[in-house]
Amino acid sequence: MHLVVDGANVVGSRPDGWWKDRAGAASRLAAELAAAVAGGALEPLRACDGAPDTGLRVVLVLEGAARRAAPLPADGVEIVLAAADGDSAIVELAHDLTGRDEDVLVVTADRELSRLLHAVGARTVRPGALLALLP
Repeated sequence: MHLVVDGANVVGSRPDGWWKDRAGAASRLAAELAAAVAGGALEPLRACDGAPDTGLRVVLVLEGAARRAAPLPADGVEIVLAAADGDSAIVELAHDLTGRDEDVLVVTADRELSRLLHAVGARTVRPGALLALLP
């Protein structure tokens, strides 16, 4: 399963001062995701997908000022730096993966993005489901 994380949307869901340092907030999220992957904390997301066990691939999509996040890459987490807006990059990635019959779960609360993702065969989950699993 491919777990695609809408970095801007997940970071923006926590009122922790992220707007003061978008790159720092993205780096913290990448580190949290890497720790969760290493510790197996994301398994509940994979286990509930109903797809055959093909492992878990985590992709964090960053846009704008968050693209300056460091250190990159985080162990166990692929970082995609969106050339323009993150939503377009996420839809393109999901479309490519679902076109190869890959299972895709995207973490976002963006309704329009979710609509576009469902249209290409991806599933979505809200940021709270992910954040509850992070260390």
